[in-house]
Amino acid sequence: MNSITMRFYAQLNDFLPASRRQATLIHSFNGTPAVKDVIESLGVPHPEVGLILIDGYPVDFSQRLRGGERVSVYPVFHSLEIEKTCRVLPQPQPVGKFALDTHLGKLASYLRMLGFDAFYRNQMDDEELAALAKAEHRIVLTRDRGLLKRNLIEYGYCLRSVEPIEQLAEVLNRYDLKSSICPFTRCMSCNAMIIPVAKEEVWDTLPPKVQELCHEFHRCSGCGRVYWAGTHHRRMLELINRIQMQPNP
Repeated sequence: MNSITMRFYAQLNDFLPASRRQATLIHSFNGTPAVKDVIESLGVPHPEVGLILIDGYPVDFSQRLRGGERVSVYPVFHSLEIEKTCRVLPQPQPVGKFALDTHLGKLASYLRMLGFDAFYRNQMDDEELAALAKAEHRIVLTRDRGLLKRNLIEYGYCLRSVEPIEQLAEVLNRYDLKSSICPFTRCMSCNAMIIPVAKEEVWDTLPPKVQELCHEFHRCSGCGRVYWAGTHHRRMLELINRIQMQPNP
């Protein structure tokens, strides 16, 4: 049996037992496993990894371990520039384009409200979601570590919080998206873009009070849903203002 020393840095420690966080680990194994397999066997999904150093030199996920190496594993960096030849994830990475698993419907609505492309379907198995994310070059958002360990998935993030608003803040901070917020440009129901529409074109679909009080309307280019600035719109604006004012961690 061979062994290596390993150290996980920053938020990758979230995936380790409390007793193994922020510490140098001794890991034993048989054969010559790929470094990716060793990392995931310790609980860290590969899309969370941005840089691997073995004895101080960058390697990719396929690098074989033979014993005696010193392995350092770093998270994905979005505010720190790293040489492209050192990164383990494919390039270029998608920006603001997500695929969410079946338990994240509320988060999908919030992301769409802010103008981000968020695919969500409440009945879709992991294999289908992984295949779609690969085909459409999307970042998978989930709380399921097993889903992120699927080989098909190139980009992904494991949400730490269970609260949708806190999850939204995680995603915005993780991918540095606050400056890209473009609210009320996507349908919160189906994810398609919404476009301005004349009042007379949607008149028959409007409640009487809306016919009287509102004058600006948008309609979804996908499902046809009509939007206007009512009380719900004002509450969403307040939420967006709070999000934009929050300092990054």
